[in-house]
Amino acid sequence: MFPQNRPPAPLQPPPGSSASVVAAAAAAAAAASGTPQSLKLTYPETLDRIKEEFQFLQTQYHSLKLECEKLATEKTEIQRHYVMTEIAKRLNVICAQLIPFLSQEHQQQVVQAMERAKQVTMGELNASIGVRGLPPLPHSQQLQAQHLSQHAQGLPVGPHPSGLPHPGLTLGGGSGLLALSGALGAQLAAKDERAHLEAAAAAAAAAEHHRGTDTAETMNPLAVQGAYPPGAFGLPPPGVNGDLPGAAGYGAGLHLVSPQMNGAAAAAAAAAAGYGRSPVVGYESPHPHMRVPGLPASLQSASGKPAYSFHVSADGQMQPVPFPPDALLGPGIPRHARQIHTLNHGEVVCAVTISTSTRHVYTGGKGCVKVWDISQPGSKSPMAQLDCLNRDNYIRSCKLLSDGRTLIVGGEASTLSIWDLATPTPRIKAELTSSAPACYALAISPDNKVCFSCCSDGNIVVWDLHNQTLVRQFQGHTDGASCIDISNDGTKLWTGGLDNTVRCWDLREGRQLQQHDFTSQIFSLGYCPTGEWLAVGMESSNVEVLHVSKPDKYQLHLHESCVLSLKFAYCGKWFVSTGKDNLLNAWRTPYGSSIFQSKESSSVLSCDISPDDQFIVTGSGDKKATVYEVIY
Repeated sequence: MFPQNRPPAPLQPPPGSSASVVAAAAAAAAAASGTPQSLKLTYPETLDRIKEEFQFLQTQYHSLKLECEKLATEKTEIQRHYVMTEIAKRLNVICAQLIPFLSQEHQQQVVQAMERAKQVTMGELNASIGVRGLPPLPHSQQLQAQHLSQHAQGLPVGPHPSGLPHPGLTLGGGSGLLALSGALGAQLAAKDERAHLEAAAAAAAAAEHHRGTDTAETMNPLAVQGAYPPGAFGLPPPGVNGDLPGAAGYGAGLHLVSPQMNGAAAAAAAAAAGYGRSPVVGYESPHPHMRVPGLPASLQSASGKPAYSFHVSADGQMQPVPFPPDALLGPGIPRHARQIHTLNHGEVVCAVTISTSTRHVYTGGKGCVKVWDISQPGSKSPMAQLDCLNRDNYIRSCKLLSDGRTLIVGGEASTLSIWDLATPTPRIKAELTSSAPACYALAISPDNKVCFSCCSDGNIVVWDLHNQTLVRQFQGHTDGASCIDISNDGTKLWTGGLDNTVRCWDLREGRQLQQHDFTSQIFSLGYCPTGEWLAVGMESSNVEVLHVSKPDKYQLHLHESCVLSLKFAYCGKWFVSTGKDNLLNAWRTPYGSSIFQSKESSSVLSCDISPDDQFIVTGSGDKKATVYEVIY
């Protein structure tokens, strides 16, 4: 039993605890002052005091941390400004030493590169140039900075095809200056001839690789791979298998490349590569395995960059093309293109066209054409659907008359449909029937009075659109006529066929004028609106640009599979081609310097360019169409 009147013992903190230490200190202070001990701390009071002390120390810590980060940021900016100043100084010294030894043309290129280098923003520098001695960014921030820099410069997002870092993203503080100086001096001193000889290194690999690894696929051009019924009308291969592997090293999205330039132009580009997008970026071939059959051994160097454009003389001699300095410069030459719309058609898109007003896009798939209003951003559904042919038959071509009020549709049927678009609800106003089981391609005369259809039996049928009657047929192709284009003056018609020939027809006299024989089936072609050049896309993956009155031609090697569609810009200075390799390539007329590339997710079957050269539309095997805005 405890005594009833005994007061409870005061609660004492355990020895060695924080509270006991505080209590002992208080007792010692009281004893030293000669006053009786009066401080009695309970557990809650002790904890409150410790909490207050901790909060005070934490506030001081955050204050000091913010001050330290502020000082580090100021130090970083000062260092980067110093790097910029040093780069400008060294470039000025190098240019002052080299310019007296250059031609006036090359001097201008170097000066332009210098001006572009001086216009770099701090944001671009921070994203693309690492300063030695600074703490590295976290990995996620490094990736974000690299992607931002690559977008700003127009460089591919993702790893370089060769596995090396992209040019312009690897300049360090001191070593970057030395590398930049050395590269500029070395490239400015190089001769054009040497550069182009070294550029021919692996250019012949494409054909051999194509023949070796894709033999089963390419030797059977009628293989449909899931998009068309097997053997239907002997159609040329659409190449729409959505599971086709892409070219190695490419990521989805837009990829800008520029040609194997001559020495001074490449040097000027290298000088500016790290400081924002230049119109001329040093080209590193995305296809290191390419080889061109018949290329002289003297042009194949194991160390040089592969050439992809060759001039073929009348006697068959091939030489790499020395691109002129203005290959990617000047009015009417685009810098790149950016994707602005994805139109989910729902079926493989074998035909596309865009209206003169650039407001409406027409996509042809299985059994119908869908109409899209691209003036409304983010449009998710078509504004109209035009049902034609049978439900399971593919549209192969659709063409608008220039007034935008009439659409002509052809495909896996003997009938062409003529649609009246001017009514509140589009309707079929006429049908044209031929003896051929399918139409592969259509063309409209410049005066909108005549339509030409390429038939699966090889005939070219000429239709009077006003009277809806068959006027005549051009006979000559021994296999299906697959592609067609007409000269701007409406006097000549060009057709390509599965019989490996391209033919020119005189529309006034109704006879064949020329025939060009190839070793590959012809899948696409286009006639330059402003000059006597004809571009031809082939099953062999080549694009050939022919002069229509001389034996000169250019052979272009960047596609890795069938070239399925081709279209010239209306200014005539460039054209695009698309292929089974998922690529959209833009080329300079006529010698084919590569302006830009776009890698899509499936075979690109069709393309069109708006009459003002501001938009490109493509249709692909992954059941969608893509609209690009052309950037100049």
